[in-house]
Amino acid sequence: MRIAIITDSNSGITKADAARLGVTVVPMPFMIDGEEYFEDVNLTQDEFYNLILNDANVSTSQPSLGVVSDFFDKALLENDKVIYIPMSSGLSMSCKSAINLAKSPKYLGKVYVVDNLRISVTMYRAVEDACTLRSEGYEAEEIYNILMKNRDYTSIYIMVNTLKYLRKGGRITPAVALMGSLLKIKPILQIHGDKLDKFKQTRTVGNAKRIMLDKAKEDISNLLAVDGKTDNVRIDVAHTMNYEEALKFAEEVKAEFGVTDVLVHPLSLSVACHIGPGALAIAMTKELIK
Repeated sequence: MRIAIITDSNSGITKADAARLGVTVVPMPFMIDGEEYFEDVNLTQDEFYNLILNDANVSTSQPSLGVVSDFFDKALLENDKVIYIPMSSGLSMSCKSAINLAKSPKYLGKVYVVDNLRISVTMYRAVEDACTLRSEGYEAEEIYNILMKNRDYTSIYIMVNTLKYLRKGGRITPAVALMGSLLKIKPILQIHGDKLDKFKQTRTVGNAKRIMLDKAKEDISNLLAVDGKTDNVRIDVAHTMNYEEALKFAEEVKAEFGVTDVLVHPLSLSVACHIGPGALAIAMTKELIK
């Protein structure tokens, strides 16, 4: 059986990655100063940050059902089934819209939408896992079931470098943002499952990294030890316009956990909209439990 794997650009999968993996990427739309842009089509990472640093009015959107349907139709011309892995349903309505679309008579039994509650690096890992399962000969429904079974086995911690964008998005009040900026507060956010929550706060990057490393250890020993193992977790680093610091943090992660394979990827622009540049993140993803 021929199986197409589709994801969206919140996975951080570039055109080059997509070609290498044999997947298709639906570009996420953004409204910027009243104009529509599409990630990695007519909006690069550098262009995006240049716009928000110049106080452009930026908001996230979701692909229209017509666009998603076109991707399904094109994939089904050459494949029997489609696995679609969009961003977490807790962070966007695009996943729920795609699930409803897949229930229509046209796609029922042909398109499987995986709501695996992930975004950015952990979503990237899910797409890699889907590709591995496909290459091992698993059927589309089996791939869907395995990915859904593993969807909770991940966690992300993000150090936010500036409160400006949390204030602009209404996640904190202007007064709190002002006080936090004066005190140089750096919030640490957690993404687990379908929620983006405040976890802790500190006043230095060094302390923030230490907190994230310690919390990663705790999650690996507890939340991600679902099979009694703690040595089968992939640990990665993400950032927003903070590549050099992310590379340094990746080296710290390698030394701390004794690992060598650490992805360093930009955080999704959908997340960057709300937290701004200068962020650092650590992400843990359990290796597939079949």
